[in-house]
Amino acid sequence: MDIRFSASLGVDLVVPEQPIHITNYLRQPQRVVNALAASSQIEPMGEDVYRLKMRQLNFMTLCIQPVVDMQVWLTEPATINLKSIACDVRGIEYNRDKFSLDLNGKLAPCQQHGITYLKGKADLVVQVELPPPFTFMPRPLLETAGNGLLMSVLSTIKQRLMQQLLDDYRNWVAVQMENNAPTDSIAVNPLN
Repeated sequence: MDIRFSASLGVDLVVPEQPIHITNYLRQPQRVVNALAASSQIEPMGEDVYRLKMRQLNFMTLCIQPVVDMQVWLTEPATINLKSIACDVRGIEYNRDKFSLDLNGKLAPCQQHGITYLKGKADLVVQVELPPPFTFMPRPLLETAGNGLLMSVLSTIKQRLMQQLLDDYRNWVAVQMENNAPTDSIAVNPLN
């Protein structure tokens, strides 16, 4: 049985004011990638390409671990774009070629009433051919369970991103300030 699961989740995060604006930090997409998951789960594969070994997922009686190659790039002034370009699934041998995962995301700073926010959205779609025991289950039940699982994956990534990204940004600013006081061109807010 072919089935499609999907989930979308937005991010709307207040960025505490720092001496160096967040747009300068975001010009280093690898820092954002490192905020998505633990370093043991991320492997650089080349310029702008990273392999993310997602945590093991349990779907009813199946245990799988998706491994996603994603391209991460910057568009000006400081928008981070993310797109899955390849996927493998570990943990099941049944029709591995019948599993596809599509991840798209965007994160960008914006200014509202003098406050900087990071706003973004991630969309995750999985298409899979389920093994025979699942073909006897009602499709709406499977879709609800699968969509819920994907939403939980996105929620976990969002929580980590929100905490890790702001911590790393704060630490990065401290190092920049320690190494050399920022010039006006770095400290300026390009969103104004």
